[in-house]
Amino acid sequence: MATASDVGVNGDKRAKISPDFLESKGVHETKTLLAELCRHFYGLGWVSGTGGSITIKVHDDAIPKQNQLVVMSPSGVQKERMVPEDMYVLSPDGSVISSPTVKPYPHKPPKCSDCGPLFMKAYQMRDAGAVIHSHGIESCLATMINPSAKEFRITHMEMIKGIKGHGYYDELVIPIIENTAYEYELTESLAKAIEAYPKTTAVLVRNHGIYVWGDSWIHAKTQAECYHYLFDAAIKLYQLGLDWSTPNHGPIQKFKEVAVGGCNDEASLKRCIVLDIEGTTTPISFVTDVLFPYARDNVHKHLSLTFDTAETKEDIKLLISQVQDDLEKGVAGAVPIPPDDSAKEEVIAAIVANVEAMIKADRKIPALKQLQGHIWLTGFENNELKGEVFEDVPRALERWHASGIKVYIYSSGSRLAQRLLFGNTKYGDLRKYLSGYFDTAVGNKRETRSYVEIRESVGVDKPSEILFVTDVYQEAVAAKAAGLDVNISIRPGNAPLPDNHGFKIIQSFSEI
Repeated sequence: MATASDVGVNGDKRAKISPDFLESKGVHETKTLLAELCRHFYGLGWVSGTGGSITIKVHDDAIPKQNQLVVMSPSGVQKERMVPEDMYVLSPDGSVISSPTVKPYPHKPPKCSDCGPLFMKAYQMRDAGAVIHSHGIESCLATMINPSAKEFRITHMEMIKGIKGHGYYDELVIPIIENTAYEYELTESLAKAIEAYPKTTAVLVRNHGIYVWGDSWIHAKTQAECYHYLFDAAIKLYQLGLDWSTPNHGPIQKFKEVAVGGCNDEASLKRCIVLDIEGTTTPISFVTDVLFPYARDNVHKHLSLTFDTAETKEDIKLLISQVQDDLEKGVAGAVPIPPDDSAKEEVIAAIVANVEAMIKADRKIPALKQLQGHIWLTGFENNELKGEVFEDVPRALERWHASGIKVYIYSSGSRLAQRLLFGNTKYGDLRKYLSGYFDTAVGNKRETRSYVEIRESVGVDKPSEILFVTDVYQEAVAAKAAGLDVNISIRPGNAPLPDNHGFKIIQSFSEI
């Protein structure tokens, strides 16, 4: 049994923990689970040759997660032969509280995993409940397909839905850091990757493996399985000459440096195009005269029919929070929503009044956008709505896609609403030409930091490799400040531009 003099993964010393607690049911069950998972992962090829490691927090409802003890598998031990007594117990900050007993030759003396400092970064920076480090061959080869890539990207694969915060249509992005001779030397680069990619639940290490974390051991295990599946799929698609990073997974195309706008200078070569919707791909009148009225006219019906579903309950929860904030700030049109134990019709009537006021004020807030998206989903499914785009849009999307340019949408509408619009047009489903969708979760469209976030998400070497197309002058200014190239769209019904605005204007995507 280790004492307070043991040095942990952070090199510091901590006070003793009660021996009774170290022998508690929670600690023992976590050790047993860890041994079982090590054997299972050995069978998957994730921890062969004594490589890889796993760590799980000892869950206790009475203890905040950040204060829970950590159980960790040792280094240099055959994972398939491990037993609960082989596990280390660490304090929340990584110092060793309990270490395994020494076994006779040919076993090596127990050693805390070199992964320890990296595990602690995931615990501290992401409030994780478990972290898995795999040496699975899929995670290694996925980093070697393109030796210069700083990210692994994949989209339109069912297993993406198993990754926290992602859906089928989303582009999954995993940062790749470079390997070092010693595992602990990766700590700083892993921490930088976690900070730079706030949505990620994993970091790849080139020619090495992957670190995956989750809120619990189940979440970490599930995501690790999904990641390995996706890596294996990418490798096999690559072997077939197919591109796993594009929506239609068509033949891999060597990137063509396409000169946008008829220019031939180096600065005009584009790898990505980011499109606004209203006034750019779609008439403003479609949004103002079709979508908004449909949501307004059907909100009562939608809430009445779906009131008890988990989806609508979540929509109502967001709206209540927004309305409470509006009432505190004295926002015009905000009316109190009755408590949960009130009559259903009273709650619905109050929500309808607030939604109508929000729509009238054209507010770009998540609570409204989420509810509108769900109402529009019903409309599209019932063929009561059809997405409208300008006639030059489908041809341009197809042309850019064939040229190897990735196209993204950035709109104040929810990502669900964006997918519905482009997935249900009279020209068919245009989503096969789109690599991803951004909404106001990345920030306000008139703020430069939003375009910095997009720039860092789409994986370009220089921001000038991105062309942003919008009809709104203030958005153009913000995007330009982030280094993006910008065109302003002139379409029927768009607002006039200031004199001497300084941007290139287009009246059709055929000009791009």
